[in-house]
This record gives sequence, structure tokens and C-alpha cells, in this order.
Amino acid sequence: MADTKALDSMRQRIQRAGYYPDLVAEAVETALAGEPVEASLVHQETTFDGDEVRRHVTVLAITPTRLVVGHTDDSNEPGAPVATTSTEAVPLRKVGSVVVTRVVSDPASHQPGALPLEVTVTVGWGAVSRVDLEPAGCSDPNCEADHGYTGTLSADDLALRVSATAEGEEPVRQALEFARALSAATVRYSA
Repeated sequence: MADTKALDSMRQRIQRAGYYPDLVAEAVETALAGEPVEASLVHQETTFDGDEVRRHVTVLAITPTRLVVGHTDDSNEPGAPVATTSTEAVPLRKVGSVVVTRVVSDPASHQPGALPLEVTVTVGWGAVSRVDLEPAGCSDPNCEADHGYTGTLSADDLALRVSATAEGEEPVRQALEFARALSAATVRYSA
């Protein structure tokens, strides 16, 4: 059965990530609310902040109706270790964009199907937006007038970067497969 297979695969990848797997799986499965998993992505990231090592895991799951996003982080509370986990269930009809950014070396000799060095999957559903502003100007090089600002507004609810150098080729392949599955899932709800 495909639904059970996808859920089992997600559970196995959560276990392999090794970051509080029971906590992570419980949080995500609660957010799934019994819906079957069509595709998933598990990304574990370790960062260094001065003398501290911090871990973070992101789990993304596509169901027939929703994108489930789970984040679990270390917390730098004094005393015993503390982790914070949160989930968000986004209706697929709300997903407005799925952006896949690929970084490739020697693009002139790129072969179709070759994996990029890294991939960033950015998903927007309208909860968070980023504004990039810069001073506006005109074509007159001698103009000293204040033209205000110009900028761009970007949906930026989730950005997940996966690097072949840091994590290996398989995680990059999984990120691309997940992005394709999410793009396909959103087509069901496009008008």
C-alpha cells in the first residue's frame, strides 16, 4: 500500500536523522491527523554558535489536502536539554509558490539529470513575506532628489537549503523529488 509505504519511509528518515526521533515523529504524526502521507522530506541541520552546537530538524509531508511542516530545535535553556517542536498544517490550496533554486558548477557542460551542488526549496503560502527595499533613483546622474524607495515583496514562509557538499547527493535528490511532488500536489487546487 503506497500510503503506508510513504509514512514508513518518513518514519525511517526521522529515525536516521537521530534528533529526538520519537518527539519529532509524534509531533508530525499528530499534525497529519490520520491523513495519508504522499511524499515527505526530512532535513537535519547542525549549526555552531560560538561554543554551542545547535541541532534542528525540519520534516515536510504532503497529504492529499495539506502540507505539514514540522520544526524541532535545541533550546539554550540552562540545565537539562530542552527541545522545542512546532508543526503547521497548510491547506494545499493556500500554497502560492514552490521555488526551486539550483546551484550548479560548470553550467556550460551541465547534463540533464545531473544533480546540482545544492538546492533551495522555498515555499510560500502567505503567512510570512519578506520586503527588500532600496533607494529609488532616476536616469539623471546629476539628480539629487529623493525618489523614495523601491523594492520587492516575496512570499518566504519556508526556505530549506540542502547541499551535496555538506549532506551528500541523496538528500539533494530527495529535496528535488519533494519539490516536484509538492508542485504536482498544488496543481490539484489551482483555479
